[in-house]
Amino acid sequence: MRTLVAITAIVGAALATGTALAHHSFAAEFDREQPIELQGIVTKIEWTNPHVWVYMNVRDEASGDMVNWGVELGPPHLLQRSGWQRTTLSIGTQITVNGSRARNGSNRVNSNTVTLAATGGRPGQTLDAASSSRDEEP
Repeated sequence: MRTLVAITAIVGAALATGTALAHHSFAAEFDREQPIELQGIVTKIEWTNPHVWVYMNVRDEASGDMVNWGVELGPPHLLQRSGWQRTTLSIGTQITVNGSRARNGSNRVNSNTVTLAATGGRPGQTLDAASSSRDEEP
């Protein structure tokens, strides 16, 4: 019986920890003092909770190499309220992203806006990214 209680407690603690870590604070991962603008081509889209992620190839200004960036947007339901659809972006779409760079210097950004080029589903429009940065305005 003690073993069953111990196992139940361990499993419960593990599940509670996983849920607590599933969502992060904007300020813990991204830096509002490091604004960034990226222009590139969409290579992958993950339309999932808790955040939609878009991956894009961006030409590095210093080396000229293509670098893949991860772009965090808001959750699907908030993007849909802002006029997004799953089909708004597709692989090969040219976009411009404005947002805040990752604190650790990795190729990740929390987006405030996404502007679609002529190849997008809504050419030339700038769309609100329903970003978590809005949750922690100073």
